[in-house]
Amino acid sequence: MRSWYETDYQGFKSAYDEAVANVVPFPDDTPEEVQCDWQDQDIDFLCDFFAEWYHWMPGVVSGLNYIEQFSWVSYENDAGMAFVTTGPGYEMTADFTNLRGLQMDTKESKELIRSWIDELGPKRMADYRMEDWETFNQFFVRDIKEDARPIAAPDDDSVVVAPADCVINMIVDDLTAHTPIPIKTVTMNIAQLLDNSPYAEKFIRGTAVSCILMPDSYHWYHTPVAGEVVEARDDIGGLYYGMRNFPELLNKGDVGYGYDYAMFEYFRRGYLIIKTRYLDAAGKPDGEGYVGMVPVGLNSIASVNFLDKFTGQLPVTVDKGEKVGNFMYGGSLNILLFEQDRFPALQLLQGQRIGVLEPKERTRGLFTGPYHTSSRRRLPLHP
Repeated sequence: MRSWYETDYQGFKSAYDEAVANVVPFPDDTPEEVQCDWQDQDIDFLCDFFAEWYHWMPGVVSGLNYIEQFSWVSYENDAGMAFVTTGPGYEMTADFTNLRGLQMDTKESKELIRSWIDELGPKRMADYRMEDWETFNQFFVRDIKEDARPIAAPDDDSVVVAPADCVINMIVDDLTAHTPIPIKTVTMNIAQLLDNSPYAEKFIRGTAVSCILMPDSYHWYHTPVAGEVVEARDDIGGLYYGMRNFPELLNKGDVGYGYDYAMFEYFRRGYLIIKTRYLDAAGKPDGEGYVGMVPVGLNSIASVNFLDKFTGQLPVTVDKGEKVGNFMYGGSLNILLFEQDRFPALQLLQGQRIGVLEPKERTRGLFTGPYHTSSRRRLPLHP
């Protein structure tokens, strides 16, 4: 980074200087632990920041702190967005994310596991199979016990189940093919999101649902419906950082509500298209249709990993709730896609879990903000 700055490699110095010259101050009520003033900071500050971040070991509650501190570079800042999403600034975030991932795969990272187990506590850990994990990433994608997540209505193809342990929000109920059109303040380009898959047209005027995984959640994702996987990819390149308003995503527990999901069309991601059966009121077959699932890597993870079953010859048959893949360290997101008029709302039955009464420290650590007004400006395209 220092060499790039000194030689202005592909405009690195110019882009960084422009970014920090146009920093927008973070809101006055921003918690102290996620504050970072990037205004007119020099290259030493940038290098020291990433060096400290690399040597810092994240906790359950503090795991997003450095991500949020770095996010103030691009917060409502066009020059900051350009710096982290294009050219060598983008390469910098990609290299750092890869280094961080390698670090979490080392034997030394095992030391972090005990502190996470202690911080999560016996109640949360009771759902997981205890193993002698050799690295932190192995622990991070730990498996739950076989009976910890029973699948609702396994023989009823009309019942959709959550793909992961997540916070769920309806995104939009009128998806468009190419041109992002504001719908209830939210936009989504379905063709871009699915990297121009021929199945994108199946979801035009359909529904999208966000399923956001927090850093301390179970980090495998599963099929929401039974059927046949007809298309799958886990290799769509894209951004690692560059949220114009990252703290707004962590919306006081209602994570992602009202957020502008257009940005996730540009992040590293994969997708799965499942052909499934529709049923009529009598429970009899009523034709076939498609459900999409789009795992999106956010910030310090960016690893979208599918099991071998979904990276080989397709189609393949899947059961509802079948394991598909995982995200390595960090928070992450699944977007579910449904055809028009097939998924009108989130619907729960009496007695089902709708949330958890949380300890204050977890809420304050993972569900921060928003400290500010909502942003609706578009993410610039990266090369």
